[in-house]
Formats: sequence, C-alpha cells, structure tokens
Amino acid sequence: VVAKGDEKVTIPGFLTLERTLRAARTGRNPQTGDPVQIPAGHGVKVSAGSKLKEAAKG
Repeated sequence: VVAKGDEKVTIPGFLTLERTLRAARTGRNPQTGDPVQIPAGHGVKVSAGSKLKEAAKG
C-alpha cells in the first residue's frame, strides 16, 4: 500500500506510514565538492502514535 502511495498505513496508536514526494535538488559530491543533480523521488514518512510515545517515556 505504501509503494502505491494511495493512502496512509496506520497501526492505531503506534505508527503511521505515508509515501512522500521528494523534489529534484542539487547536492554536492563530498569527495570533490562538485555539484550533482539529484532526481525527484519518493520517501517514506513515519510518525509515532500516542501509545508508542507513552511507551518510550517509560
């Protein structure tokens, strides 16, 4: 479901996973310092739910 990008995947109270679009940008080669074009792509946004946050507090 995340790969399709149609909707969020939710595990109630614990996690939410969502596909995001990353715009094309200019990066830098760390060895040479030359500018490099990075193409647009997709990433995954992960959000912690309230139960997970409470569990992490202890």
